[in-house]
Amino acid sequence: MALDDWRPSRRGLLRGLVATGAGAAAGWVGYGVAYERHQVHLVRADVTTVGLPRALDGLRIGLITDTHSSATVPDADILAAVDLLRAERPDVVALGGDYVTDMDTTRAVHAAELLSALAGSATHGAFAVLGNHDDDRVVPAALAAQGFDVLRDQVTVRTVRGESVAFAGVRYWTRRAADIAKVLGGAGPTTILLAHDPRRLKEAAQLDVQLVLSGHTHGGQVVLPGLGAVAARRFPVVAGTGTEGNCTVHVSRGVGTVVAPIRLNCPPEVSLLTLRSRGEI
Repeated sequence: MALDDWRPSRRGLLRGLVATGAGAAAGWVGYGVAYERHQVHLVRADVTTVGLPRALDGLRIGLITDTHSSATVPDADILAAVDLLRAERPDVVALGGDYVTDMDTTRAVHAAELLSALAGSATHGAFAVLGNHDDDRVVPAALAAQGFDVLRDQVTVRTVRGESVAFAGVRYWTRRAADIAKVLGGAGPTTILLAHDPRRLKEAAQLDVQLVLSGHTHGGQVVLPGLGAVAARRFPVVAGTGTEGNCTVHVSRGVGTVVAPIRLNCPPEVSLLTLRSRGEI
């Protein structure tokens, strides 16, 4: 999740929950800190996509994001997520950014090594984009060294089941539709956009992109009964699948945590997405 998205009131919410000292609240917070944040789930979802060629119906994409390798996110949690995804043998692997926290480049190589088993596990490629916590030099180099195709405002076209599929990726700070349009200049009729921030759904819909894969929200990390994910309300989709026009977005809750090492009603996840056609554009 973005550093600039956690305003003081939201930081206060998470820190206040962790600091709560008595009774049921303390037990609830303790559960979120000691247990739930380590329970990585595999989420399976059918994602309907406008104009998807018949040959691509059933294509499976594994999405893992926001691993946030740090002192508060154990290697075991990230490796558990990797093992869950590898066991599914997806056709494509997508990494959604934020591999470290606060641009801690000292952990970049280790963070990439934790994910390395995914690089060769997908038939049609393993693609990565950067998040706002990643620097633009050390982290991408570390990922590339492990065999990931790092897309920094770039597009690469692959033949998948006889169809041309453009895999595009934008930096977190690439936000204007005009700038994203430049990235997509070489894209074909079927485009899958990796964008760390799900707010890029708006621009993607304007540009007739069929599918956006995102993370960044952490699902809010803390989902309060009756209030929901207070820390992530500014996003068009906090977790799961949504649409705008002919564009579909899938947002993963991610693996790690930031600000406070806690998850409540919001377990960490990796996603296995099966593409389904939603008719013609």
